[in-house]
Amino acid sequence: MKLCENVSRLGSETAFQTLAKAQALEAKGIDVVHLEIGEPDFDTPQNICDAAVKAMADGHTGYCNSQGLAELREEIAKDIERTRRIKVNPACVIVTPGAKPVMFYTMLALLEDGDEAIYPDPGFPIYESMIKYTGARPVPVPLREELDFRMDVEELESLITKRTRLIILNSPQNPTGGVLEKDDIRYIAGLVRERDITVLSDEIYHHIIYEGEPYSIAAEPDMPDKTVLIDGFSKSYAMTGWRLGYGVVPKEMVEPVVRLIINSVSCTPPFIQMAGIEALKGPQESVRKMVDEFRARRDLIVKGLNEIPGLSCRLPKGAFYAFPNISKLGMSSQKMADYLLNEAGVAALAGGSFGKCGEDYLRLSYANSQENIKTALERINTAAKRLLK
Repeated sequence: MKLCENVSRLGSETAFQTLAKAQALEAKGIDVVHLEIGEPDFDTPQNICDAAVKAMADGHTGYCNSQGLAELREEIAKDIERTRRIKVNPACVIVTPGAKPVMFYTMLALLEDGDEAIYPDPGFPIYESMIKYTGARPVPVPLREELDFRMDVEELESLITKRTRLIILNSPQNPTGGVLEKDDIRYIAGLVRERDITVLSDEIYHHIIYEGEPYSIAAEPDMPDKTVLIDGFSKSYAMTGWRLGYGVVPKEMVEPVVRLIINSVSCTPPFIQMAGIEALKGPQESVRKMVDEFRARRDLIVKGLNEIPGLSCRLPKGAFYAFPNISKLGMSSQKMADYLLNEAGVAALAGGSFGKCGEDYLRLSYANSQENIKTALERINTAAKRLLK
């Protein structure tokens, strides 16, 4: 069978591959602490589950508007105004099964052969994968430890050419936990405002921030018409398996993106959308408690990592990932991740799987209990001391 060239350009996510390896070890009776998967370890709040069950019982199980239920789009618009101070027209909100489709549809709508798209490195690996699929050229902008993994906006400016059509921002950021400052975002807005460039602002970790308030580039003057804002319910409401995300897009993108939805997934299940309505309208205490617990875990894991010989770790300002520097241990990030899994029973991800600039790092998800994090730190400490002997 001859496969098309586009398919060969697609990458993957190593988190799921590492999970499979860890589960294979567990099947042999080996205890593994899971720090590889980027999903909250909390149950979906009961009121959200109850809303989905009621919606199914009430018969909301058929096709629906491909753009999303009107009531959910209205609630999303209200939430964006409340959390970002941006006035949003519900007609520009598009609901999708998870946030990834918005990324893909945006790139399919905007990019083609010969175009360029700038994305963060290290960064979510699907960015580069999707850019390559469209035939455009991926252009990485380094995120460096000395800047707390923020973009150097002047370096970003140097990468912009006449072929640049898209700039991807992710703040708070996966895998580093870095957060762009307001001045960074204003500078970037100034770079694209007078150019034929769209910004894809991935704000899926918007609610999971520990110091200050996140700032969206869509809040800048003239930027709503040049920004695709992505968010969803997976991280904030512990709804990863529900697959419920959305995009706020410029009005001229609505019709083509909805056509892409019709051609691919038809619509997002209505009973899941009704659970999303309850998530936004219902109590928010579960979100606050989850973020408070993540903050405690962050402080625990970063302190522990900085006490381990050969490791150093910046304090992440958002999301739920630690990104320790392992360069002094003398191993590539993939070999170190394999070593920790097979010799120490700790599942971690190689920083190199998030881009060339992540090679000297590991990504550790602290979406696990404090007890398990302490166990992982003890095991990593023992393993690091063995390597330094």
